[in-house]
Amino acid sequence: MTAEAVSVARGTVRTRPMAWWGMWLLIATEASLFGVFIAAYFYLRFRTQPWPPDGISKPDPWWPLASTLVLVLSSIPAQLGAHAVRRRRRGTALLALVATSVLALLYLGGMVQVFAESAREFHPQKDAYASIYYLLNGAHWAHVAVGVLVNLFLLLRLGLGQTRYRAVGVEVMALYWHFVNVLAVLVLLTTLSPLLS
Repeated sequence: MTAEAVSVARGTVRTRPMAWWGMWLLIATEASLFGVFIAAYFYLRFRTQPWPPDGISKPDPWWPLASTLVLVLSSIPAQLGAHAVRRRRRGTALLALVATSVLALLYLGGMVQVFAESAREFHPQKDAYASIYYLLNGAHWAHVAVGVLVNLFLLLRLGLGQTRYRAVGVEVMALYWHFVNVLAVLVLLTTLSPLLS
């Protein structure tokens, strides 16, 4: 009898929760969506010269770089929270959720600065560059904002006590944060690509 068959017979087989699978399906769907957005950006970029069009200056890299670094760092407390909740360290998990949310809010604050500077120079309806620039960044910022809201919900629920259901929520949100942070880097590289030409 194999080890797996013994585990099945004893009832000790651990399967992934449905939320884990659901998060991977969401990530696959969102990755496809952002893949299309990034492909559209480069399609427009290679069909339109100059890029960005005349009248729009090349993007300033410093605020986006600093803000994205802060967001990428939010993966650390997100992962620590997932580990803590597995070990039933609710206090540590709560602190990790707070730290993840604070870092994400700092990112959003930095990106509000970027948005304000961009809006002074051009609006989404100006041309193809402006349209795809705001679409790509706005979609990513919306994902971060939704992540913060879900983190705050988990923070409230976990504050009432730890259950398996709430622990799984913290674990799958860590997956979401890692995905959002990979997206942040891809969006940043895409929007800063005109600096390379």
